[in-house]
Amino acid sequence: MEKVIAWFRQDLRLEDNPAWIRAVESGKGVIPVYIHAQKEAGKWSLGAASKWWLHHALKDVEKQLARFGLRMIYRQGESEAELFALLKETGSRSVLWNRCYEPHRMRIDGRIKSRLKEEGCEVWSGNASLLREPWEVSTQTGNPYKVYTPYSRTCAKMPDHEPLSTTKSPKVPKDWPKGVSLEDLSLLPEISWDKGFHEFWNPTRKGGMGRLGAFLKAPVKHYDTGRDFPSEDGTSRLSPYLHFGQIGPREVAATVRKQTESSGLKTFYRELIWREFAYHVLYHFPDTPEKPLQPKYKRFPWVDEPAHLEAWQKGMTGYPIVDAGMRQLWKVGWMHNRVRMIVGSLLVKHLLHSWEHGAEWFWDTLVDADLASNTLGWQWAGGCGADAAPYFRIFNPITQGEKFDGEGDFIREYVPELAQVSDKYINCPWEMSEGEQIRANCRIGQDYPAPVIDHKAGRERALEALQKLKEADS
Repeated sequence: MEKVIAWFRQDLRLEDNPAWIRAVESGKGVIPVYIHAQKEAGKWSLGAASKWWLHHALKDVEKQLARFGLRMIYRQGESEAELFALLKETGSRSVLWNRCYEPHRMRIDGRIKSRLKEEGCEVWSGNASLLREPWEVSTQTGNPYKVYTPYSRTCAKMPDHEPLSTTKSPKVPKDWPKGVSLEDLSLLPEISWDKGFHEFWNPTRKGGMGRLGAFLKAPVKHYDTGRDFPSEDGTSRLSPYLHFGQIGPREVAATVRKQTESSGLKTFYRELIWREFAYHVLYHFPDTPEKPLQPKYKRFPWVDEPAHLEAWQKGMTGYPIVDAGMRQLWKVGWMHNRVRMIVGSLLVKHLLHSWEHGAEWFWDTLVDADLASNTLGWQWAGGCGADAAPYFRIFNPITQGEKFDGEGDFIREYVPELAQVSDKYINCPWEMSEGEQIRANCRIGQDYPAPVIDHKAGRERALEALQKLKEADS
């Protein structure tokens, strides 16, 4: 029996999976393969939270494959070496995969594809993770976009493709190559810090589809406003499912099109396009994970204060909305989007730490750590990327907390030291009198820290740094 290798990466589903469907319809025996090539990504190797999600996503795909009598072949090492070893071991002359858009993967995939063609093998790659390929959208002059709004307008004129499907069942090979077990990949933590992950997530395709259904049933109707309040279940929380390909954007878009139109639905669809924009920028500007898209920010006068960075990472800045967000991140591997903007602003502007420090911390702690979205988001916060917020736009963490968590429900959930603090002081506990602190069982500087920097002083310092940059450029 002829065999075809279906190489899985960030497309951990069987539905609407172009490479998988093509392998099934080839009529050849299908060998599903996952190669854990951790070292290839260098600095952007999988973080601890992403590894946790990946383990469970792969286990879920194993169950999906088992229904057809198939198994996942796991290998560890360099992608190119392992693929060609598998071709030799199986006698296969066909490799199919879905594209990834991270710079290192683009380079490796190009090299593998060229070698496969040189050796007379069938090779095919498709799109499973985007509505539109990054090169399919361009300005009237043929250049890539750097601003979201005109990009989204161009996308709006382009039709969405329907999800792919097949009625055929895969052929089962008579013999299988050797591989390691999923446990051999050592993706799960040795110390059980992941209890909160299990309580918060169902990292399976069924979990993703269920989350989509629940979101479209009610929260999406008010998504344009509800998404700003972290104590409410007002966001889709589909990002990790989309990143690992357990659910595809074509499936999401097709489901959205079936819903009754509302302002919330339109806003949610624009968020899907924002994700596409992130990949567009990463593809056309592959240096952005390490370098600001706006070159002048390479000379920005950042301040290196390790104690401030550590306070931010641990959720001990003294600003309740920031600390709640950072502790939510640590506990469940995810942070509400509005809070991401607030914590990003505090780090980059009040504390003058480089956006890169934030990107690196999020990379290790987010279950939805995605190089395109993470880079775009942090360069947005730092005022140095595509469609970035101007650097002089500085969030006030106190008024942001009062506006979006005025009653403190989110804060009290993740910062238990403030549980007994009244609504009046929940976003500014340092303003309590000594007696009020005693009654609230929260001594500032003892039970909960004072702000690492005064908001006004931090804002002025950030604006001074921006002025220095402008003067250096003049």
